[in-house]
Order: sequence, then C-alpha cells, then structure tokens
Amino acid sequence: MITRIKGLLVLLFSGLTAVHGAPMKALIVDGQNNHDWKTTTPALKAILEETGLFTVDVATSPQARGDMSSFKPDFGAYRVIISNYNGESWAKETQAAFERFVRDGGGFVSFHAADNAFPEWKEYNEMIGLGGWGNRNETSGPYLRLRDGKWLRDPTPGRGGSHGAQHAFVVQIREPAHPVMHGLPAEWLHAKDELYDRLRGPARNLTVLASAYSTRESNGSNEHEPLLMAISFGKGRVFHTALGHSMEAIRCVGFATTFQRGTEWAASGQVTQKVPANFPTADKVSSR
Repeated sequence: MITRIKGLLVLLFSGLTAVHGAPMKALIVDGQNNHDWKTTTPALKAILEETGLFTVDVATSPQARGDMSSFKPDFGAYRVIISNYNGESWAKETQAAFERFVRDGGGFVSFHAADNAFPEWKEYNEMIGLGGWGNRNETSGPYLRLRDGKWLRDPTPGRGGSHGAQHAFVVQIREPAHPVMHGLPAEWLHAKDELYDRLRGPARNLTVLASAYSTRESNGSNEHEPLLMAISFGKGRVFHTALGHSMEAIRCVGFATTFQRGTEWAASGQVTQKVPANFPTADKVSSR
C-alpha cells in the first residue's frame, strides 16, 4: 500500500511538473552601453521574474574598453539571452559561442540599444534584422517601409538609425495572430520613449509585429517604423524590441507585457501569459 501511494505521489508530482514546468533560465548581458544599463537591467530582471516563468542571471562585461577576452558567458546553460549591451566587440570565441547558441535553437531578445551594437558582426545583424548607428548605412541593408499594408525593402542610400524628440506614441499591431501579439489591442499608447527610425539591416526571415508612426512634428522620419520584430536565425527565435529607453518607458504596461511575452516566445516558441486588464488603450498610457 505504501509503495502504491508513493507511486501515485510520483505520478501526481510529474503531472504538475508537466503542466507548470520548471522556470526557464534566462541571462541578461550588460556592462557597456550608452544607456543606463545599471538601472534598466534590474528592472528587466524583475519584470521577467514576476511572471514565474524565468529565473534570471546577469553577465556583466568589463566596463572599461580594452581586452574583452575574459568575457565568456556560458550561453548554453540558458534557454534565452537578453542583450542590454551596446559596447566593444566581444572576443571571436564569445561571438562564435553566441552564434552557435542561437543557431542551434536558443532564444535571443534584443532590447532597445542592443540593436546599435556590433555593426561589423554579420551574424549578429542577421539575428536582430535591423539596427542603427555605428556608421550603419545602405551597405548594412535596406530600410523597411510600409506601403499599402506591406513591408517593402528600401535600399535608398542614407544613415542607419536616428530618432526624434522623446514622446508618447501609438503602437500599432501588424501581426495580431502571432503568439506575442495575440489578444493585444490593435493600437495602444506607449509611454514617453525614443521612437527609433531609419533602422536598416539584412531584414531576412523577419516579421514586423508592431510599428509606430514617426512624425515630422517630433523630428522623425515621417514613416511607419518597425519597433517590435520576430526573426528566425537557424533554429533559434529572436524577439527584437526597440522600446525601452528610460525607466518611464520600461514602466509602461505595454512595454512590460510585450517584453515578457516576447521573451517567453523566444525561449519556448509559445506564449502562455494573459494580457493584463490594465494594458494601455489607444488614447491612455498605463504605467506600472
């Protein structure tokens, strides 16, 4: 009888594990950035861990520019890597390990200025799809321009990466059936943020999940600009969010929700999180 009860308990525990699963291991990479990574990394970590889906570690690079050979995170120990890094090039060994991690099926999340990083690293630019600054131009790849409901590749010469004055802006969902976007309102007002424009890059295997209109009045591009993207790289899934310049932007429920859902999708290929009741509307910002 005792043996049978023990067996039943084992089956029950196994069933609960199958339903809920152990938290997925995530790693945030930071250490160099022209943005305030010392403030934003703890906020990103808390946002992910509050879901109960992740345990989050942080790998901080040397903060002084110089020899990066000692920076060798164990990417393979994690389901998903979040980059809050925009700085000096990693050692070739570290680059190769990261490429292998994503290509073999690991998840990757590019957060805000991480799409400014590594302009000369071909595979990284394929992972993020579009990037800016770092002397990017038409040789880096096309712009993506919305024409008659379709995203077209625009090879027009010009700079890669800019933004106008920070302001609140409406985010428009472009792929409502995608797991990250499913259930979100078609339009929602994001808190004051940098609206990246004129990003350019390989833009292969890329789906624009959401965009925003960069107005002339804000000194923007006068175009709809991709801000949330999904990219496939080998067997890996990449979620690219260009949002999140400051804590005001990160506290937006729209940012937090899409970041949580995008990270889950990159890590697992699915999204189990419900849309919160306080998600922003088309005319009202919602902050945490």
